Amino acid sequence: METRTAGTTPDERREEKKVAVHGAATVRFEHRHGDTRLATLYHHDPLRVLLPTPRRDDLPIAVLATTSGGMVGGDRMDIDLSVGPGARALVTTQAAEKVYRSTGEDCRIDTRVTVEAGGWLEWLPQEAIVFEGSRLRRLTRIDVAPDARLIAGEMLVFGRAAFGETVTRGLIRDAWEVFRDGRALWADALHLDGDIAETLNHPAGFGGAAACATLLHAAPDALRHRDALRALAEAAEGARVGVTGFDGLLVVRILGGDARAVRRTYAALWSGLRAEAAGLPTRLPRLWEV
Repeated sequence: METRTAGTTPDERREEKKVAVHGAATVRFEHRHGDTRLATLYHHDPLRVLLPTPRRDDLPIAVLATTSGGMVGGDRMDIDLSVGPGARALVTTQAAEKVYRSTGEDCRIDTRVTVEAGGWLEWLPQEAIVFEGSRLRRLTRIDVAPDARLIAGEMLVFGRAAFGETVTRGLIRDAWEVFRDGRALWADALHLDGDIAETLNHPAGFGGAAACATLLHAAPDALRHRDALRALAEAAEGARVGVTGFDGLLVVRILGGDARAVRRTYAALWSGLRAEAAGLPTRLPRLWEV
């Protein structure tokens, strides 16, 4: 159990003396009878999986929702997403994830994404907002078959701009591991600890950024879309974007002083990439447009 001082918001006060929770969600889609269908569904509080009706001409969609209102130290979420051979689906989240301040314990989000032969999966959660003094460890592990295709991303917002809050202390560790056919393809970790404000403000660090995002595209022909992504990035306003690619993987980095601008850029690159790479509609799930 974690005992905390009074929070600065009703949500934080509601989380006081809260017993750490361990939420879990497993979602799997398979191609059956000529269409992609839900094959496995499991969720455990405080994670819930919603299955809204997809838009016309778009993919089946699953939406993850956190019913606890946010995460505090000691909380853990385990997410397992997969599509079988030839299946195509999109998974997102209902809203931004809030990570409240902690008195010492870490909260963890471990996500495993598997795309089997000929499959297509989009994993694009909405942003995680890390509060002052929060402690977050997040790991996303991706396993793709040689001919599978995937778009995946994550976004971090440093503090609550509406409250004038910036992040000066705590822990933020955001790690990626990408495997193709069981072989390690790419690994990366953002680790902020100690004097976080110095790193966020330093010109050689984040240069005063309020948010950052990473977008990945794994596919046999991923590099063919690099120039198209760079063209989309040139139109971004209020955010800096870098696009690189190697060995069937595109890596996009987005950084900006305005979290809303980073979100807009993240969403524009995602929707443009899905159209370019898979001929899907250039649009976002309805939840992103609220």
